[in-house]
Amino acid sequence: MNRFIWFRPRLAAFILPLLLIITACGSGTPAAGPTTAPAAATTAAPTGGEATTVHLAYFPNLTHAVALVGTANGTFQKALGPNVTIDVKTFNAGPALIEALFAGEIDIGYVGPNPAINGYVKSKGDALRIIAGASSGGALFIVRPEANIKSPKDLDGKKIASPQLGGTQDVALRYVVKEAGLKTADQGGTVTILPTQNPDILTLFQKGDIDGAWVPEPWATRLIVEAKGQVLIDERDIWPDRKFTTTLVVVSRKFLAAHPDLVEAFLRGHVDTVAYINKNADATKTLVNKEIERITGKPLATAVIDQAITTLDFTYDPLAASLFTSADHAFALGFLGDSKPDLSGIYDLGPINKVLKEKGLPEIADSR
Repeated sequence: MNRFIWFRPRLAAFILPLLLIITACGSGTPAAGPTTAPAAATTAAPTGGEATTVHLAYFPNLTHAVALVGTANGTFQKALGPNVTIDVKTFNAGPALIEALFAGEIDIGYVGPNPAINGYVKSKGDALRIIAGASSGGALFIVRPEANIKSPKDLDGKKIASPQLGGTQDVALRYVVKEAGLKTADQGGTVTILPTQNPDILTLFQKGDIDGAWVPEPWATRLIVEAKGQVLIDERDIWPDRKFTTTLVVVSRKFLAAHPDLVEAFLRGHVDTVAYINKNADATKTLVNKEIERITGKPLATAVIDQAITTLDFTYDPLAASLFTSADHAFALGFLGDSKPDLSGIYDLGPINKVLKEKGLPEIADSR
């Protein structure tokens, strides 16, 4: 066959690998450890019951725009009501967020699919449930023009970076290398993969110390705008319908059991925020950038956020099929051990489907 094997639809099944030691998909602009947001401006809806605190977690990056906007404009607070305090913590990576959820420090979190599955498998299905989606897309393989990389076969002898060993982009990159008939240096091959934090990837790219990088937004666009990189692979192009889950909403199973009313209320705010984002692009970019600046101390350049946000879709649909397909094929490759994990209970879409039905919107299927 003369077509590039790396664009075959079945590659989609490996783009979200499910290693048990993994990072958050799309971890972007760095936060200085877990931080608590100041009280958001609120327009609270009437509610009864005792005062309650909801511990919410997310990352300060574009793939978590729903969380940033819903917090900044008070939509979450309004949905939960005046008797609820929202305690926000931000993280750099999914594993840390999941560990905090294990410790009872987080009730609801925005996180990548790999950490969500890792947490579910590690806890034998006890710790969490996926209750909604938040974003799709927003990951690209960027190369330096001087590296003369026109296809994955040209990666022979090159140095390529990924955000973290075992992370979504890292394993996607390693699979592309394998499909091209090459081997990574740690397997005795000629392609060097350097797991590196996103800010350092940009520096190395600018200095010419690496030839390319598979990174989430906004870092992919920063490599293009600030370092004159070129797109080798837009990850959307190797998924059916150009859709794959990037960010999910997870909830502690204990919190869901104890406070189903609050979970439903939060999801009303989540659905409303997705609708707001999809109707108010300019206001969304302003809100997201202000939150990124507040959390990290530095906003994104206008050119970066304008371009980066076009690679993302914001949706409350968790795109379950992409996760299940990835799990099936990841197991076939030996990523999930000797016994295939049962993921049949990882989703609980009852609460969001109730919300969607209330709003006259189509419900979401959680099956294959």
